[in-house]
Amino acid sequence: MRMVRWMCGVKRKDRFPSKELRERLGIDDVAGSGITAEQVAMVWACDAKEDDDLVKKCMEYEVESPRPRGRPKRT
Repeated sequence: MRMVRWMCGVKRKDRFPSKELRERLGIDDVAGSGITAEQVAMVWACDAKEDDDLVKKCMEYEVESPRPRGRPKRT
């Protein structure tokens, strides 16, 4: 909502309802649409996995060894 308020040129102290600001910009309410963030993330991940070789390499990358415990030594 911070970005929506910025795009409309409205400050929080002006006390406009969020619904009215979204209507001005023609934006649907995310909570009322029934789409969850997990569903959006899954769609993005599936699309990215099919399209980009670099994204596929990053998602399938395995770390060789764990990091050592504790604070790093000062060098």
